[in-house]
Parts: sequence; C-alpha cells; structure tokens
Amino acid sequence: MKINQILDKIDEHQLFVPAFQREFVWKRDDAKKLISSMLRDYPTGTMLTWETNSPPELKGEYAYDHNKGSVKLILDGQQRITTLYLLIKGEIPPYYKTHEIINDVRGLYVNIVTLELEYYKKTIMSGNPFWIDITRILKNETNALQIIKAIKDQQEINDENQYLVLENIGKIEQIKNKEFLEQTIPVKAEIREAIDIFYIVNASGVNLTDAELALAQISGYWPDARERIKTKLFELEKEGWVFKLDFFMYVLLGCLHQVGSKMEKLHGQENLESLKEAWLELESNTLDYVFNILKSHAYIDHTKEINSVYALVPIIVYTFRKEKSKMSETEIKKAVKWFYYSQVRNRYVSQLPQKLDKDLSIIANEKNPFDKLLNLIEAERRLEIHSDEFIGVGVQHPLWALMNWYLKSKNAKCLTTGLCLRKNMGKKYSLEWDHIFPFSILKKNGYGWENRHKYSLAQEITNRAILTKTANRTKSNKEAKAYLSEVQLNFPNALELQSIPTDNRLWELENYEQFLQTRRKLLASQFNEYLNNITTTLEEPLSMNVEELINQGENSSLELKTTLRWDLKTNQVNKKLEEVVLKTVAGFSNGEGGTLIIGVTDEGEIEGLHHDYATLNNGDKDKFEIHLRNLLNKEYGVEFSTNNLKISFPEVDDKELCLVEIIPGLKPLYTTISDSNGNKSQRFYVRSGNSSQEVGIEEVAEFILKRFEK
Repeated sequence: MKINQILDKIDEHQLFVPAFQREFVWKRDDAKKLISSMLRDYPTGTMLTWETNSPPELKGEYAYDHNKGSVKLILDGQQRITTLYLLIKGEIPPYYKTHEIINDVRGLYVNIVTLELEYYKKTIMSGNPFWIDITRILKNETNALQIIKAIKDQQEINDENQYLVLENIGKIEQIKNKEFLEQTIPVKAEIREAIDIFYIVNASGVNLTDAELALAQISGYWPDARERIKTKLFELEKEGWVFKLDFFMYVLLGCLHQVGSKMEKLHGQENLESLKEAWLELESNTLDYVFNILKSHAYIDHTKEINSVYALVPIIVYTFRKEKSKMSETEIKKAVKWFYYSQVRNRYVSQLPQKLDKDLSIIANEKNPFDKLLNLIEAERRLEIHSDEFIGVGVQHPLWALMNWYLKSKNAKCLTTGLCLRKNMGKKYSLEWDHIFPFSILKKNGYGWENRHKYSLAQEITNRAILTKTANRTKSNKEAKAYLSEVQLNFPNALELQSIPTDNRLWELENYEQFLQTRRKLLASQFNEYLNNITTTLEEPLSMNVEELINQGENSSLELKTTLRWDLKTNQVNKKLEEVVLKTVAGFSNGEGGTLIIGVTDEGEIEGLHHDYATLNNGDKDKFEIHLRNLLNKEYGVEFSTNNLKISFPEVDDKELCLVEIIPGLKPLYTTISDSNGNKSQRFYVRSGNSSQEVGIEEVAEFILKRFEK
C-alpha cells in the first residue's frame, strides 16, 4: 500500500491503530534514519494489518460502529506510519492527542543539495536558503522552482546545484508514493489470535519490552486498561511523579503474582477481574498514599531525584497487600531507610526482574520485610558510606540524590534567597545546583577538560550547592570566598544546613582540594548518622530462593532428586527411589541439616512433579505431600516429620517442585533399606560432601556419642 494511501485511509477512518499497541516512542534520530533510508531507496520494513468485524478497543476518539462493517487495523508498523504522518501532514494523527506525543519528530530540515537531514540549528541554517523544512515540501507548500528562486534572491547558484535541487525535490516528493509491503492476518482471526500474532512479530525483534507486550495482551481482554493507566500516569506526572507504562506493569505483576520476571503471567484472561480490582485500588488509593509518604518522609519532590524508580515497586506492593490498613510510623521509617540504601547501593542497576523476584518474595512472606531487604543489600555491599566514595562523583550519582533528600530533611535553605529547599511556587524558584567554586575560575587554574581527573574534581558534588533558579542566575561567577562570606552574613546558619565547611580558610582557591576533602568527610559522617537514626534495623537471617539454591548445585547442604517414585528409565513406579529420598532426609538430620529438592535433575534442569503426580490417582501437590509425609511418619515417626522438617512447593518455570528443609535432628535416625532379595536392614546415614554416606557399624556408636550425646 502506498504511503499517501495509508495516510488518507487514516484520515478517512478506514485504517486504525488498536488500543493494545504501545505509544509513539520513536525519537528524532529514528525519524532521520527512516527518511534517509527512503531517500536512498533502502528497505524500510513492512506493515501488518488485520481486517475484522469485531475489532478491539481503538486508539483515539473514533468509536467503531458495527453497522459500518469491517475495519482495518495496523498491528505492526505504527511507529513508522506515525512518523510519516507527522512529517508529511505536519499534524498529530487522529489516534493520538498532542500530549501523548512525547517526542515530536516534526521540524526536520533537509539540505536540498546534499540531502543531509538535521533538526533546526540556528548556527548552520539561519539565512541559509538551502535548508528547507521537509514538511513544507511534502505538503506541497513549496516546489523546486520557488526554492531555486529564493536561493537566487540571496546568492548565486550554479547549474549543477540547480539540477541537484530539481532532482532532490523529486526524490523527497516521491516519499509519499513509496509502498509499504502489506502483510495481513485472516479476517476470521479472533482478538486473542491477533494479539498473539502481534506478540510473535514483535517478540522476534528488540523493539518491545516484556512489559509492553504484557500491556498489549491485557488490552486484548480489558480494552480500557491502557487508557486507565495512562490517565493515572498523566495525573501523577503533574505532581512530579513521572513514569513510563512499563513501570505500572511491574507494579501490577508484583501486586498480583509477587514476581518481577514473568510478565507472561499477566497475559491470560483469567487475570481480568483481579487485574481490574488491583488497578482500582492502586489508582484510587495505594499509589497516592505511597507517593505522599515518600514526599513527607523521604523528602522526594520529583522522580528525577530517584536513581531507579523500580525501588518503589516493593513499597507499593507491600502497601497494596495491607489492603485497607495503613502503614505504621515504624513501617514507614523502615521502608524509607531501605529505599535510601537501595538507591545509594544501586540495588536495581542490573538484573531488575530477578532482583524484584527476590525482593517481592520477601515482601510477601516475611514478618519484617524491609529489615530483611536491607540485610540483603548489606550482604552484597557495605552500608556505611565512606568519604572516598565522593571522589570525582557528579550529579548523576545516587549520592547526589541522597544529598538532596538529606539537606531537605534538615530544612536547608537556598544560600541566596533563604528559601527552604522544598518544592516552591513559580518556575524561577524551582531548584537547581551550582558550583561553589565557579567552574570558570577552576578551569583557568588547571581543572578543565585537558586534565580528566582535575575536571572530575571540579564537577564533584562536594563542590555543589542547591539553589533556587533565580539565585543561581544572580550568583554568577563570584569567587567562593566572596560568595560564602556574603551568605554567612545574610543567612548565618545556611552554610551549616547545606553541610558546607565554615572554616573560611578553606574558601581560598589554593585550598580547593582541601575544601573537597573536608566536605567529603562531613557529608559521609552526616549521611551515616542520618541513615542509622531513621530507625533500628533488625538482623533477619537471609536465605536463598529456590532458583539460587539450584544454581549452586548439589553440595553438603543440598540434594537434588528428579522424582520421588517414578523411574524415568523403566517408566514405572520404583519403591527403591523412595528409599533413596528417605536416606537423604536421614543423612541431613543426622548431620548438620540441609535441603532436598524433588523435581530437578542432577544437572539442575527443572523437571517438575508431574511424573509423580500421575502415580497418585490424578495427584497434585496436596496428595504428593500426604504421600511423602506418610513415608516419613512410617519410617521416622510423626514427631520427627512434624518438628524437624518443612515441606513447600515453589514454582520455577511454571513447574511445581517439592522443597524439603531438614533441621539437624535431636535423635539419631536409622533407615530401613531392602537389598536385591527383599531382605530389610537398618542403616545409618550421614551427609558427607554432596551425597549421603552410610556409616559403618564400628563407627556408628562413636559418631552418635559425638553428635547426639554431648
């Protein structure tokens, strides 16, 4: 289909974009590459369409009328088509509102001699008639003859360049006549099938995130979902909380399933009612409550202050799970303390889904989750902040964010206006940061680009003060000593409140690096005191999740078994396998305890319990646990299986496993083992390395004496 036909059909309400598609996310560089490829006749992709009498919710204000028959939807190619609509027509396409176009790609200029593409730059385009807004050409607002005349009015143009102008204008005008190869989905396809195809097409590329694909699936069975979420997104944005739609997918996944790595859990229609209920609670209560807490207790005025917004997910999920009850003062303090450390210690800088899995599991299952989450950070990185962590650190570092929050907690003031550093009214009183020792002066004294180490010291956050915008403009390039002396005179405690050394000898230029060193120590000490005093953190024992355990492989405290009783080699029940499991339990109990996981091969591959379930008369995890406990009760007694082990059924890759945690026993356990002739005898096993070893008769008495009769 030709591009001009595509755009006309959009205007004539014959071609639509379904609501489950993500927003327009292309940037100016993407638009330049697309137009450049078209001018060079390079391949520019295809479009995938679906003609249907039962369309899903459509983007935009147009309401589908069943009396008008079928409509055609764009399933793939929307980013390119939207870009072309913006550039060719110079207007927002009808399926978007102006505020939804975050990156407006209009205003692309072309050099009509070289075909170079660039967005407006005054230095090269002002007064240069060879640079033309490409939309003017595509809208036929100007043509080659008019352009040549305009050039001649300003300067001479030779025949060769006149020819190039004529040729290039023709190339630009031909963009509208180029074709996108159209691939179609059968008319008989259902909405779910269309979304699945959309998913498959996009999953093969790198353009859509898992969260975007999940939202597409949700929009298939809940048409209003995208608009409902976007409405809240724009509402929060006005208050300084700026998010992408992806963020809310992680929030919903965490609230409904307490995980961060399996977006496909949101794909199925069985989520519809719980999803609607969850979002209603989030949009009307939980989100506002959490963000107000963070404003009042963590001193966060805008998400641009946050290193990773995904650290908000565990706090939101925790609050959501409390249902109608609110967080106590202690809970709030523990959440804030953990949040600060999650930022400073870069908890979510990598492996986001996997870390959310771990953290949300703790949120869902622990009595003191934020204590345990903080213990987890401490197990990976020290909590104490050292002064040398500030060396060469700029305003992009999370220590700068912590510095902002800490100074606001002290009711610090703008050094020039004396205003409190919270969110103030009026743009000219918004917050900025400036060098205490002006960079223009430092640069002249060896701290410029030519010396990267010195330059980083000039930009270090310890050389920064937080000011209102109007104060930053009036401060100009005053020498540090003159400026700080003035501040000390006008607002006597302002320097202390911004943790700036008050020893005026350090304000001399020759003492600049000593000033930095002094402020580093001051900030490190104050940060540590502030964080420690927020609340007391309990020492919570840390445990690995089941996937981390499996990845460790078999060892002195972990045994992996593929099945409990089903023999995969002979395809039948094998009672000897049950004896092996009992032997493992006894080995751990007689030793230092350990964990048995059933449903995993020795190599760590996830098999699941379906083979064993099939042997238990349409069994499930409940019947499996009953059977396993009966074996343990019969062999070791009810008291042992009640008090000495814990059985659970975690899921990995959507397969149930059986996790048996055995604590060190108080009494020795003997296990009945049958030989090849069916003769039974009592054996004593203990864990040794990655297997359960039998202890010989001559050694048993001595072992029991040392182990159980201390």
